[in-house]
Amino acid sequence: MGIMVTGCHPKGGKKQAEGAQSDSAEVVEPVDTTTKTPEVTVDPIPEEPVLEMVTSMGSMKIKLYKETPLHRDNFVKLARKGYYNGLLFHRVINGFMIQAGDPFTRDTTKVELYGSGGPNYTIPAEIVPGLHHKKGAIAAARRGDSVNPERASSGSQFYIVQDEEGCSHLDGEYTIFGEVTDGMNVIDNIAKVETSARGLPLYPINIISIKEVK
Repeated sequence: MGIMVTGCHPKGGKKQAEGAQSDSAEVVEPVDTTTKTPEVTVDPIPEEPVLEMVTSMGSMKIKLYKETPLHRDNFVKLARKGYYNGLLFHRVINGFMIQAGDPFTRDTTKVELYGSGGPNYTIPAEIVPGLHHKKGAIAAARRGDSVNPERASSGSQFYIVQDEEGCSHLDGEYTIFGEVTDGMNVIDNIAKVETSARGLPLYPINIISIKEVK
């Protein structure tokens, strides 16, 4: 059973996804998929925190939304712990999105498991009317409706929209909890890299750090 982003098609046609599924960016959390409220961090979290995501292909500045407090707080909590440091963009589809957040991607011997890792909890959906899959939107991956009718989000895996037209029909289906405010060119540059049939970049692209901007 997987956490997936389904139905996104890059411009010019469909993109074959992982395994036997088509047009999906699938991740799996096999250990514990029970929806839980993330633990509260000790330090106060700003209403709309701004963070810098430094990647091996450049930096992006991101803002998280006050309308999605559970996802906002969880993302900041993980960033403060250094959870994302060193993780790869393991699913990249030009004309669609770039995806990261799987802790298995730190280990090159676990390539077959890429897309199946997480912190062993999920986050209740916070699907807000008016938040759209515009370019640069940051959203959480999740398991499909058939096994996840509540649309609970992955505890750590997220995707960044590279093409609005390719993903606009996902509005209302997945929790959008932030946006890239600076560094759109980095999204495009990552999306254009050569990948395997599974969407894994042939040359590793990793998150170096995600830190709050004071």
